[in-house]
Amino acid sequence: MFKSSWCRMLVAGTVLMAGATILLSGCGSTGAPQASGGKKGQRGGMGQSVSVAVARAETRDLPVYLSGLGSVEAFNTVVVKSRIDGQLVQIAFKEGQEVKAGDLLAVIDPRPYEVALAQTEATLYKDQSALKDAKLNLDRFAGLVKDGVIPQAQYDTQVATVGQLEGAVRADQAQVDNVKLNLTYTRITAPVSGRVGLRQVDIGNMVHAADPNGLVVITQLQPIAVIFTLPEDNLPSVTQHMRNAQLQVEAYSRDDQNKLATGKLLTIDNQIDPSTGTGKLKAVFDNRERTLWPNQFVNARLLLEVRKNNTVVPAAAIQRGPQGTYVFTVKPDKTVDMRSVTVSFNQGNFTAIATGITPGETVVTDGQDKLQPGSHIEVRAGGGSAASKAGPPSFAGQ
Repeated sequence: MFKSSWCRMLVAGTVLMAGATILLSGCGSTGAPQASGGKKGQRGGMGQSVSVAVARAETRDLPVYLSGLGSVEAFNTVVVKSRIDGQLVQIAFKEGQEVKAGDLLAVIDPRPYEVALAQTEATLYKDQSALKDAKLNLDRFAGLVKDGVIPQAQYDTQVATVGQLEGAVRADQAQVDNVKLNLTYTRITAPVSGRVGLRQVDIGNMVHAADPNGLVVITQLQPIAVIFTLPEDNLPSVTQHMRNAQLQVEAYSRDDQNKLATGKLLTIDNQIDPSTGTGKLKAVFDNRERTLWPNQFVNARLLLEVRKNNTVVPAAAIQRGPQGTYVFTVKPDKTVDMRSVTVSFNQGNFTAIATGITPGETVVTDGQDKLQPGSHIEVRAGGGSAASKAGPPSFAGQ
């Protein structure tokens, strides 16, 4: 009785274990294809095409730029001050006006200096008359001393008197010239050509030569300068290229999107800033369109050279992996291949390829994260437009 019960329990357990094994096996076999199929769909498997953007490698002349942050500085900035003391009686400019060197800006009351001029000229005339009389007496004393009528001492005294009066006349003439100069200073003129700023003094106020603010500030805007910095490691290359030709500098807006002006590199500063490891460079711009203003922040791009006949692709096509840089190339059958490349240099949105790609080959510029060698692709409409709009050299989409 006990033995038969044991046998029935053993058979039932065996049946349950077999059923569980079959159930688990069925679950595993139904789940694996789904996971595999999902993975292939995500990675661009043989049964599904991946939408990508492409561009064609081209042979181009690629400019090499060095970029630095800079600020605009006026080529000349002059604080116009009075050189004499007096009352301001006329202002001959408007704020923001363009003036040329020598144009009248303001007038200080000239009457006190006209009176002073009359006084000094009167003193000059008096001393000139005394000198003339002393010279006549000296001529007469010369004949009398020869005849022994007067002693030699009297003649020598007259010679000294003539010398004193000559010195007085010269001093008087200097005083006259000084007052005339001050009278000239009553008319304040522009020392340089430029744009007049905001007026600092109103008509009727007393102005002095010692006033710190002056009357107005003139800023020369044509030409104008840009001071920008470059890493000290770039300075030897810049110096070498400066010996061969004058280098071009482009000034871009604060967001680095709009080109404001094109100028020429003038010089490199004679020292390096040890705190930043950079050197200052100065460029000059004609600024005829008045797109640059003093203290304006700009991005400066120094055109170092133009490298000829480069194989160029958009920078977005370059991928980096454990084995180095590579790109996905498009085959005629709309599949892709992974190709190792050697990058020569980068410039903006473009990359020059030394080896690995030949002109005319098509590379993927977007969607590489879903690709693997052999993946089928579908080229997006207008896929090369982003590269074409990025600026020269352009890349046409395939």
